[in-house]
Amino acid sequence: AMNRVQLLGRVGQDPIMRQVEGKNPVTIFSLATNEMWRTGDSDVTQGGEKGTWHPTLLFLCNLGDISQKTTWHRISVFRPGLRDVTYQYVKKGSRLYVEGKIDYGEYTDKNNVRRQATTIIA
Repeated sequence: AMNRVQLLGRVGQDPIMRQVEGKNPVTIFSLATNEMWRTGDSDVTQGGEKGTWHPTLLFLCNLGDISQKTTWHRISVFRPGLRDVTYQYVKKGSRLYVEGKIDYGEYTDKNNVRRQATTIIA
């Protein structure tokens, strides 16, 4: 089995470091990734298929309407060296490549409601 995630995006806020009593510290930050696609019909072809496009052609050709979706990812860094470097040097707006694994968990919020959380462990 494999659990591997690769993300390239922009950091949403300066990383914070948290430490729960009795546990190792963790650096946490959010990362935004963007997905773009074309809607509508066009005669532009790329690779022999009608309607497909290449990112470098995005601003060079009339590709119809372009739609975009931003997805926010919660990143947690536990490894001591990487955790400290991330906390010290990564800043809001930085373009960053993150590689890690996806983790699904549950927690109870301050209103005693069970919530689900998805985290990338870098």
